[in-house]
Amino acid sequence: MVLLVDTDTLRTLKDVEAFVAGHEAAEVAPPDRKAAYEQIRRVLSRFAYWKQGRAAKGLLRRYLLLTTGLSESQLTRRIARYLQEGELEDRRRGFRCRCTAADIALLAETDELHATLSGPATRKLLQRAFEVFGDARYKRLAKLSNGHLYNLRRHSSYVRRMGSRERTRPTPVSIGERRRPQPEGRPGYVRVDSVHQGDLDGVKGLYHGNVVDEVTQHEFVGTVERIAESFLIPVLERLLGTFPFVVRGFHSDNGSEYVNHQVAGLLEKLRVEEFTKSRARRTNDNALVESKNGNVVRRYLGYGHIPARHAERLDEFTFGVLSRYLNYHRPCYFPAERVDKKGRVRKIYRDKDIQTP
Repeated sequence: MVLLVDTDTLRTLKDVEAFVAGHEAAEVAPPDRKAAYEQIRRVLSRFAYWKQGRAAKGLLRRYLLLTTGLSESQLTRRIARYLQEGELEDRRRGFRCRCTAADIALLAETDELHATLSGPATRKLLQRAFEVFGDARYKRLAKLSNGHLYNLRRHSSYVRRMGSRERTRPTPVSIGERRRPQPEGRPGYVRVDSVHQGDLDGVKGLYHGNVVDEVTQHEFVGTVERIAESFLIPVLERLLGTFPFVVRGFHSDNGSEYVNHQVAGLLEKLRVEEFTKSRARRTNDNALVESKNGNVVRRYLGYGHIPARHAERLDEFTFGVLSRYLNYHRPCYFPAERVDKKGRVRKIYRDKDIQTP
């Protein structure tokens, strides 16, 4: 049942309380926006809202929520404005359309010439047409906002000329399974990542490929001139083939240097059972090799630029010397797991568990 309420008959707080108690379960037809503002102003003034205690203010707020149709946050803002300014007016103003049919046609013509660029890029074109080249036809379009630009692109006359367009839909990459590997104490589940050896005057330095086994922490580092497949695949095959056990799983972040068909083909060739990649917003998925990047590669090779032409010589060091040292002479922590009171598995690092891979 919908009630149309004459609220001018309520003169005391007891009348208001009786009204609220009798109509809370009913649907009261709210007034229009202008009448709602007038209702708030009259009630706050009639009952001297600013002088009332907390209980009385709460009662008046419930009464106004029931009779104006506003939400609680909307009512709170309007009461605060009335108490601050002493008046309450509807400040909502409609937007007058300043663009004409000729402007929409001109926008469509511009989009045809430039293959429909993004909103900000198109706005820059419109501004340059008027301000730099002095084309008076662009006077109104030069002041167009980004949001209204897209409104004009949805206009019927624009669509008739340009045709309807669908947004680009991202294509899911089916290479690799997005999850964290579960070695369950078995060696052969390796993590891989790339380390860039700095830029200098816009020139790229060489790259290191770092591969680490999760359980035994066997680690092998190789160096390539670039991370293109022609350079990376041979080094990656050599690194994976050097582990003293069968490689069962291969895990990387979502970088395209590893998530591609060439790497997937290499793993198939080497009979690697699992190819996994990190999940979104799960920074720990590839944390082991990320920590090795800083504690090993950066520690011994630094952050400075090394020109790509030195990749072959440096690979002799990283693979032939550094990797041997890491696996046979450099001790590292091995975590021990324990379950806390809440049933969560925690990793602890004890001195007695420090050993070489």
